[in-house]
Amino acid sequence: MKKAYLAIGLQNRQNLAKEVNIIQEVMNGFNYQVFIFVDEKQYSAAEEKEMMFQAFTAIDASDLILAEVSEKAIGVGIEIGYAVAKKKPVIYLRSANAAHSSTASGAAQYSIVYPNTEDLANGLQALMGSVII
Repeated sequence: MKKAYLAIGLQNRQNLAKEVNIIQEVMNGFNYQVFIFVDEKQYSAAEEKEMMFQAFTAIDASDLILAEVSEKAIGVGIEIGYAVAKKKPVIYLRSANAAHSSTASGAAQYSIVYPNTEDLANGLQALMGSVII
């Protein structure tokens, strides 16, 4: 099974639970296990170096990165930049109602802007069905 790293802000995780579930379902259908770093462990401020080491290690072990940027998070931007430097494909995911991130979008190889969760599912399904990653 391939691995997909879902970059999503800790503060936004609960607000986007439905979207995360849809992402997991679609990706599982393409034989990808989705790893959600913010769900794994909560780090204290004193553990910031360990946190980033673990995030980078997980990205290294992934085949692609899904970046949910409907709500801006600095950590997601760092994860995107690291993934690009490691030549990992990045899929930019954003609600049509959210502010555009030119840096995240500019770094990503693929982009899905969705007005609702049904369109998120359909867009991700179409992209994964047409691209070999």
